[in-house]
Amino acid sequence: MKTILISRPDAIGDVVLTLPMCGWLKHVLPGCRIIFLGSTYTAPVVACCEHVDSFINADTLLALPYQEQVNFLKAQSVDIILHVLPHKAIARLAYKARIPLRVGTRNRWFHWRTCNKLVALSRKNSDLHESQLNLQLLQGIGINHFPAFAEMHRYTGFTRVAPLPAWAQELLNQKQPGKLNIILHPKSRGSAREWSLQHYGALARLLHGQGHQVFVTGTAKEGDLIRDWLQEHSEFVLDMTGRFELAEFISFTSAADGIVAASTGSLHLVAVAGGNALGIYVPMRPLHPGRWAPIGEHADFLVKPIDCNACRKAPATCSCINEVSPDMALGRILNWRPPAKQDIEKPV
Repeated sequence: MKTILISRPDAIGDVVLTLPMCGWLKHVLPGCRIIFLGSTYTAPVVACCEHVDSFINADTLLALPYQEQVNFLKAQSVDIILHVLPHKAIARLAYKARIPLRVGTRNRWFHWRTCNKLVALSRKNSDLHESQLNLQLLQGIGINHFPAFAEMHRYTGFTRVAPLPAWAQELLNQKQPGKLNIILHPKSRGSAREWSLQHYGALARLLHGQGHQVFVTGTAKEGDLIRDWLQEHSEFVLDMTGRFELAEFISFTSAADGIVAASTGSLHLVAVAGGNALGIYVPMRPLHPGRWAPIGEHADFLVKPIDCNACRKAPATCSCINEVSPDMALGRILNWRPPAKQDIEKPV
């Protein structure tokens, strides 16, 4: 039985789009053991994946004295490490721990010194989706066939969602019969171009007018950034910013009926949990939906197919994303149905 270490200690969306690699490995190598090396922040995301057998916190590991790092990694008896996110310190550590097969990309110079299997993989100009690009790294261990993009979500294994707190479930239960609990997530922590607050406000009014219950989510810091907007729209939305730890946020978004957001981690979490996920995107490479669209049975996106690079150096001036109108988003949302969610525990 092979033990495979997947190294991806970065952001939520990146981690979510690496989960199909875990499922595909379990599919083609039955009985393999998968360890995920991730960050403190994304540990609750990885915990939801049924394909991951154990988790190593990269922040904790790299804080140890160096020889203890090496000894710890040796003790895991890893056969293969896949450097999905190139990370110089982790690549060197895997080399020092003498992991037998160390797979990285050819375009990182430190991989030439620390890896013994290099894969020609360039993300910048590729037409492949991020989840497909991640799977390309498996060529380094002799896996050369992959699922079609339309089937990718079937390998995420995002089934271990924690119970929803009773107070949050009570809020969701307040929706009118036949209506939806809809999440608007306006901010992205700088990871994406953002739809304007004016458009989110117009959409909130439209949804509220049709009887749907609208929640606004985000971190406490993001809530402070949009405080005036939240107060202005308090008649139409329930402010949930800063109210959840990440595990609770995953539970809440999984229990709601859908989300509207930019290309950010929250959108990807809802999509892989089986919810309606509507992403608002720009057409500019490499931020376009061809690379970063959410994956899921009920995942969708809106983008104006225009040639626009005006905001490449000045994200705050992005205009092409606002060519997507609130009415366009409403049209997609009106086709939503409460999706069949993953089997998760009942609220406590």
